[in-house]
Amino acid sequence: MVPMYNRNNLKSRRLRNSVTVLIILFLVLAVILGYKTYVIYTTELPSFEQLHNIEPSLKTKIYDRNGILLKEFYSENRVLTPFKDLPPYLVDMLIASEDREFYNHWGINMRRIFIVAIKNVIHWRITAGASTITQQLSRMLFLNRKQTLTRKIKEALTAIKLERTYSKDEIINMYLNQYYFGRGAYGIAAAARTYFSKDVSELNLNDCALLIGLLKGPNINSPFRNPKKSMQARNRVLFSYYKNGNITKEVFDSLKNEPLSVNPPVEKIGIAPYFTETIRQYLLKNYGEHALYSEGLKVFTSLDVGLQKDAENALYPQIDSLRARIARKYSINNKTYTQFMPDTVNQYGDSIRMYKPVQGAFIAIDNHNGDVLAMIGGRSFKKSKYNRAVQSHLQPGSCFKPFIYTAAIDNGYKTTDIIDDNPIVLDIPGAKQWRPHNFDNKFKGPITIRDGLRLSRNLVAIRLILKISPQQAIFYARKMGITTPLPNVPALALGSANVRLIEMVSAFSVFPNQGIHIPYRMIHKIVNRYGRVLEDDTPIKKEEVLSAQTAYIMTSMMESVVNNGTGRRARWMGFTRPAGGKTGTSNNFCDNWFIGYTPQITAGTWVGFDEKISLGRNQDGAKNGVPIWTRFMIAAHDSLPVEDFKEPEGIVHAVVCVESGELATDRCPRVRDEIFIKGTEPTTPCHLHPSAKLYNPNANKSDNIVPEDTTGGRVHF
Repeated sequence: MVPMYNRNNLKSRRLRNSVTVLIILFLVLAVILGYKTYVIYTTELPSFEQLHNIEPSLKTKIYDRNGILLKEFYSENRVLTPFKDLPPYLVDMLIASEDREFYNHWGINMRRIFIVAIKNVIHWRITAGASTITQQLSRMLFLNRKQTLTRKIKEALTAIKLERTYSKDEIINMYLNQYYFGRGAYGIAAAARTYFSKDVSELNLNDCALLIGLLKGPNINSPFRNPKKSMQARNRVLFSYYKNGNITKEVFDSLKNEPLSVNPPVEKIGIAPYFTETIRQYLLKNYGEHALYSEGLKVFTSLDVGLQKDAENALYPQIDSLRARIARKYSINNKTYTQFMPDTVNQYGDSIRMYKPVQGAFIAIDNHNGDVLAMIGGRSFKKSKYNRAVQSHLQPGSCFKPFIYTAAIDNGYKTTDIIDDNPIVLDIPGAKQWRPHNFDNKFKGPITIRDGLRLSRNLVAIRLILKISPQQAIFYARKMGITTPLPNVPALALGSANVRLIEMVSAFSVFPNQGIHIPYRMIHKIVNRYGRVLEDDTPIKKEEVLSAQTAYIMTSMMESVVNNGTGRRARWMGFTRPAGGKTGTSNNFCDNWFIGYTPQITAGTWVGFDEKISLGRNQDGAKNGVPIWTRFMIAAHDSLPVEDFKEPEGIVHAVVCVESGELATDRCPRVRDEIFIKGTEPTTPCHLHPSAKLYNPNANKSDNIVPEDTTGGRVHF
C-alpha cells in the first residue's frame, strides 16, 4: 500500500510536468507565432512606399470646350471628398458605430480584442468583431476577407504601419473615400449621389446613418433591396450615435421613427453620347483600360454643348417626320419598311412588327481650328451605339462632285467653260453599257461648269471626270482628307464610293479656309489626377492643299448652289449669311446629304436607313438634308458676327456672256459677273453675239440685255 504523502507527491509531480509541458508548448507556439509575425512584417506587408502612394480608383471625366461635364467613365464610381468637406456628424457616426476608441489606439485595440475574445469563447461563436477602422482600411486597401490567422496578423500589422504613416483624420478620410457602399458607389461622394442625389455637404443625420449602416453589408442592408433591414441598420447606427453622447434621447427617438428617404438619380446616357463614346474608344486604345476607368483623367474636348443641342433640335424632328411619313404610306405588314421586334409588354415575349427607324447623322466643325463642335451618330444611342457620323461608310451621291470640280478648276478649267449636258453611253469592260442620267431625266444641252454644279447635273460631272480622269479626282479628295477606298471609275463623279461623314465635312472646310486643310480634332487636352498634361493638341496643324484662288472659286460656285441652286431651300428658310454647300442623293433616294459652310462653321448631315432602303420617291438631299443644316446654322450663327468669304489676291472679275463664256457685248442676252484666276480670264468678245461694244452695266437695259441672276454667284449689278 502506497503511503498517502507519496500519492500526493506523485500528483504534484504530474501536475508540475503538465504545467511544464503546457508552458513549453505555449513558448514554442509563441516563438512560432513571433517568427511568423516577423516574417510577415518584413516580407509580406505593403512597403512604406506603397502606404505613402495609396491611389484610389478615380473616374475619368469628359468636358466640353466650356468646361461643362459631358460624361464620366469608371470601374468604381468614386469622387474624392476632402476631410474638411465631410459633415462632422458623418465622422462621429462612423466612429460611434465602428470604433469608439479610434482616436486613442495605435491601429489595433488590445482591450477590445481581449473582451471580444472572451465573449466569443463564452458563447462559443463569433458574436462581435474587434477590427478597428484602421484595420478595416488596411484590409480594404491591401488584403482580402479570408478568415485566416495569417490574414488577421497581416491586417493588424498593416494597421500599425498605416497609423505610423498617416494622421487619424487622414485615415478617416481614406476610409470614407475608399469604402464600397453598394450599387457601384465607391466612397462617400458617390454614395451620396447614388442613394440621395445629393452632394456630401447636403447629407442630413438620417442620410449619414443609412450610409454608415451600409458598411457592414451593402447588399443586405440596401434600402432598394431590403428596406426593412436597411432601416434596422440605420437605427442601430443612430443608437450608437446616441449612446456615444452625440444626440439626446428625444432626437434619437425622432430620427429612428422617420421613414427611409432615398432618391436615386435618374439614369442618364450623358450629353452627346455618340461623341463621348468616340472619346472613350480613343482613350481605351491609346491609354489602356486601367487609365480610362481608374486613373481619374480629365479630358477637355472640342464639343460645344449649346451647339450640340442645336444640332439635335435640327436633326431629330426631320427624321421623325420622315418615319411618320413612311408609316402613313406603307402598311405595318410591309416587309421592306418594318421588322419583327420583341414585345416587351407581352408576358409571353411574342414578337410584333414595328417600322424600321430612320437614322441620321450630323457633324459641325469650327473652320478656324478643326474643332468638332457637334456630333450626332444616330437617332437613339440607347437603341444603337453605332456611330454613323464616324463609323459608317455611306454613299455621298452628288456631295462628292465638288472634288471633281476642284480638280478641274485647279487644272485650268474655268467656271465659264461649256460642258454638254446630254446623254452619254459608256462601255464598261465586263459589264453592260452604262447610260447615266440626270436626277430629273432631262437634259439642258451645253451649260457652264458653274451651272453644272449649281443644278447638280450628273452628265456634266461625268463628262468633266472623263476629261480630267478619275485618278485626278481621287488625288484631290485624298489631299483634302478622304481616306476611304475610292474606285478609279467614271461613276465616282456621281458619288458611287463610300465615304465617312466626318471626313467629308472636314474636307469641305478646306474651301472657306482658302485651301488650308486643318484636320478635325475632338480633344484639346488630357490631364491626369496630378495635373500633369498627357496630351495637348496645340499648335493647330495646318496644310495647304489647294491654292487660295481655287478654293475661292469653288466657294463662289457653291454659293450658287445655296443661293439659287439645289440648296436654295436654305434661303427660303431665312438663312441669309454668305454660305456655300452641296446636296447629295444616292441611287433610289437611299442616302440624303447636305454639306455646307460659312466663313466660321462647316456642317454636314446624312439621313437614311441602315439598310439600302429608299426614303421614298423624290426624298432627296434638298428636301431632307438642307432643312436640317439650315436650322442648325441659323441657331449656331445667332451670336456670331456676319462675315463674308475673303477674296484672295490673284482673282480678277469679268462680265461674260453666259452662253459663250466670252466677254459680254452689248448684244448678249444673258450676262454674268464671273471670277477667274488671274491670267485665265477671257480676252475676246462673245462670238455668238458680235458687237463693237462690250457690255456696260451702267448702260440703258431697254434692249432686253439683263445680267444673269440665276447663279447666286457674285452678281454685282
